[in-house]
Amino acid sequence: MKINKFVEDLRSKSATELNQELVAAKKELFNLRFQNATNQLDNTSRIKEVRRNIARIQTAITEASKAE
Repeated sequence: MKINKFVEDLRSKSATELNQELVAAKKELFNLRFQNATNQLDNTSRIKEVRRNIARIQTAITEASKAE
């Protein structure tokens, strides 16, 4: 599945790469929310997808820190 591949990619990344990925996802979420507020967003389900990806990234960061 697509989600499993995303999680596997996250687990293979370093802590700094995960933090960069998290910042990028949060910026994307901000932009999506801004577009939604101004009625420019066509695919509103993308907001939910990005929120879940942020949670996955944060989980991977937590797992990596506990493994050390």
